[in-house]
Amino acid sequence: MSIEMIRMSKKNVTRLFVAAVVAVAAGLVLCFAALGTALATDAIDFGGSYVIDVNGGSGAWTALGLVIVGSLVILGGTVAAVLSWIAALLNTWQLEDKMWFASLLALGLLGFGFVVMIAYVVVGPDGTKQSVTRPGIAGAART
Repeated sequence: MSIEMIRMSKKNVTRLFVAAVVAVAAGLVLCFAALGTALATDAIDFGGSYVIDVNGGSGAWTALGLVIVGSLVILGGTVAAVLSWIAALLNTWQLEDKMWFASLLALGLLGFGFVVMIAYVVVGPDGTKQSVTRPGIAGAART
């Protein structure tokens, strides 16, 4: 299978990246809700003879369930973000100018993937769109 056979438009890359960001944000909200639940039900106590005291009960199990679900949602969002980065790499590989491809690859590998993906979503080119050559006026290029 060649790279030319794999086509994903910038619109789909953007949708996947936005879904990934939303999933990670939702997972973080669930994890903070778990912390709030644990504190509200006294499943976790601060202070006393120990710095942190963990108590069992229904509040602890609710908090644990929220943490597990939130972590799975964050994991899914992270996988979607990596897939959107790979799709953006494949999309920009099809361009004649490889500057976007090189930027996405280098900055993604250096840990700035989120920043470079935002830049790609906002101003990046779409490698799946065919460039249309417009007919020029004969002799206009000669001066």
